[in-house]
Amino acid sequence: MPLRLIFMGTPDFSVPTLLELVAHGHEIVAVYTRAPKPGGRRGLQLQPTPVEDAARKLGVPVLTPKTLKTPEALDEFRAFDADAAVVVAYGMILPQAILDAPKLGCYNLHASLLPRWRGAAPINRAIMAGDAESGVMVMKMDVGLDTGDVAMAERLAITDTMTAADLHDRLSRLGADLTVRAMAALGRGGLQLKKQSQDGVTYAAKIDKAEARIDWSKPARAVLRHIHGLSPFPGAWAELDNARVKILRCEPAKGAGAPGEVLDDHLTIACGEGAIRIIELQREGKARMQAADFLRGVPLKAGAKFH
Repeated sequence: MPLRLIFMGTPDFSVPTLLELVAHGHEIVAVYTRAPKPGGRRGLQLQPTPVEDAARKLGVPVLTPKTLKTPEALDEFRAFDADAAVVVAYGMILPQAILDAPKLGCYNLHASLLPRWRGAAPINRAIMAGDAESGVMVMKMDVGLDTGDVAMAERLAITDTMTAADLHDRLSRLGADLTVRAMAALGRGGLQLKKQSQDGVTYAAKIDKAEARIDWSKPARAVLRHIHGLSPFPGAWAELDNARVKILRCEPAKGAGAPGEVLDDHLTIACGEGAIRIIELQREGKARMQAADFLRGVPLKAGAKFH
């Protein structure tokens, strides 16, 4: 049974779910997203969110309230008479009155295997922690931080070749499919909920730019996962000849030396244990580039050092 849905989301990650819900016949009565922010080349133009762009192409009403805690915001939300709300990386806390407004509740798509990695940056944290798998879950929302009862889940292996961007894109598509299946079950009255375990709770704190500097004294796999977990944003970085270089993709390599030492002319860098080989990087103020292109402009000999 098609549902009357309010969709609430903001970044690129949310867009596939919105499009899939529409493609499967659900009526999106309104889209809530964050307000446009200054952007463009000079920072003077207001840039709508990816979800707003998608919603306007679909002809769906778009709302960008600064808060949902006022009586006026609640009245406006209730007036859509939605069966349910679907929330995907919206970026704003929903108060209890909003959660209670749709007939069948509010459902959140979260990019982790709850209760692991509740919070703001589950994709980055899973990679940085060396997790073997991630996934997506649809849960019925409550006022806690990602503490609601879980309806459905899909798992996905994390390989050492995956960056945060790679995992983001895979989980975004997987989550869109999962949410469509969850809303179909909800429409049939067959969506089953299960309480989250109290064991294994971890929190995915927002990424602080101070975390981005590479610690070459760590083992090679930890360095690799740190680099990939922060790629492409904010980008793990090191200094080379007093200039900052972001490293965006790398692979395990053989070799040993002082941490940060360049071991050969293929950008193999020594870590505390083992080594990595840089595949893609970005000099400060420059475009991202492959290691071979970088070395043509900045030939490095063995013995050079990243700090």
